[in-house]
Amino acid sequence: MLHYKFIVQFFAIYGFLTLFCVMHISQLNLIGFKNYDQATFLFTPTVNCIVGPNGTGKTNILDAVHYLCFTKSFLNVIDTQNIKHHEPFFVIEGIFQRQEQEEHIFCGLKRGAKKQFKRNKKDYERFSDHIGFLPAVVIAPSDIQLLIGGSDERRKLIDTLISQYNHKYLSELISYNRILMQRNAYLKKAFETRRFDDEAIGVYNLQLADYGQTIYEIRKSFLDDFIPVFEQSYGFISAQTEKVNLSYQSGLHKQNMLESFEESIEKDRLLQYTTTGVHKDDLLFELNGYPVRKFGSQGQQKTYLIALKIAEHEYLKKKMGFSPILLLDDIFDKLDASRAELLIKKVSEPLFGQVIITDTGKEKLSTIFSKFGVSAHFINT
Repeated sequence: MLHYKFIVQFFAIYGFLTLFCVMHISQLNLIGFKNYDQATFLFTPTVNCIVGPNGTGKTNILDAVHYLCFTKSFLNVIDTQNIKHHEPFFVIEGIFQRQEQEEHIFCGLKRGAKKQFKRNKKDYERFSDHIGFLPAVVIAPSDIQLLIGGSDERRKLIDTLISQYNHKYLSELISYNRILMQRNAYLKKAFETRRFDDEAIGVYNLQLADYGQTIYEIRKSFLDDFIPVFEQSYGFISAQTEKVNLSYQSGLHKQNMLESFEESIEKDRLLQYTTTGVHKDDLLFELNGYPVRKFGSQGQQKTYLIALKIAEHEYLKKKMGFSPILLLDDIFDKLDASRAELLIKKVSEPLFGQVIITDTGKEKLSTIFSKFGVSAHFINT
């Protein structure tokens, strides 16, 4: 009887673990990508550490994985600049395990040609169709732009997160941005020609208001659910020593978009672009009641950003039923030892999923992971 119970418990636990470990990359092949002529990397489904001196291409491996998940780089939006110098093309290929299926993902770009993106040798009609198929979260030094950069950086954070599990949102966002570009082009042309048509601008206003309202409602609902997850994440990493707050700022809290368009039309005509709408929404990051941007130390800012991304990982896992890949690039800089260990403890949990970390110190990572009984896979660059 005892033996039977053990077997039942084993398979119950194994099945539960499988639920959250059903997606990971097992192999990455690179040709002519950034500093790599040709290279192959193998990964385990759990913790992988890419180690080596600065400048050896550790972050480029993470960026290649990001390409296969999002169809683009998280470091350089200009695709051709990711081709190795003096090479005619780059190729990134990955073998993923996803819900007990092997998935071959291909991304290739030749100078002077369009980028190709394929799943199991079949081209995507739209790159956006791939978003969310291989969810991932990146924590990198460039995340500091979320605090010190413009509102577009913070909107990108929530847009990227929501788009991975809600394709309606992604579709509405793409449509909104297309109409926004058309409205801005019309405003510029009207300014240059001194000919302005109220009826034409009214059509753009109606379309933007329709898409914008949907985007606003989804963002608001998301943040209502996400904020408690973020607060819990920060509490864990900071050992409950500080109080955080995250709030959504939007003109639609007080006024609908059609009214705001009417009030700002003269300003829009003068500046030749659309000054109101959900493309102006923002997030306010606070720590102990004060803006993190102005009053947080470097360590507090780093902790805030890491907690934000860990919360993103947790939220996507709940929404999608399996863990996204977590890409950690040089995350120990400016984190004190205790908070670094708390982060490693978090990502070492059995249900966390695949983690790929870059760092210069193999001994440091080995020591921390062994402390939590984790056998990490090391890749040298």
